Amino acid sequence: MFNPSREQARAFFIEAWRKRCARLPLTPLETIAADLAEIHPEYHPLLQQGDAALAREWTPEQGETNPFLHLSLHLAIEEQLSIDQPPGLRTAFANLLAQHGERHAVLHVILECLAETIWQAQRNQSAPDGAAYLECIKRR
Repeated sequence: MFNPSREQARAFFIEAWRKRCARLPLTPLETIAADLAEIHPEYHPLLQQGDAALAREWTPEQGETNPFLHLSLHLAIEEQLSIDQPPGLRTAFANLLAQHGERHAVLHVILECLAETIWQAQRNQSAPDGAAYLECIKRR
């Protein structure tokens, strides 16, 4: 799943959560996705809607966070941490964890930096700046 559509990405999270709730076997990636859903109980009702959740829109004007975007950013960070990409991310994560002590809170700090990095790349029509991403994390 290297370039999934919006619907495919959403369906992946919905299916991972369905399998978790039904105690069915999960792939390693589904396990990570279900673990992320687990720590976001506010998203459980949405994930249980199944296909009805695929078409919903979340806009900044509504003042709501897109749960699928949020979970996708979490998933990206877990992957980045697993391979230390950009190099130094694991160390920056460990430093924040030592300061804050709570893994989920630290992931949200990193998530804000990742979202900002992606937004800047889209705005500038450029590749994401890994150095700026790490610097954002270190400033926190």
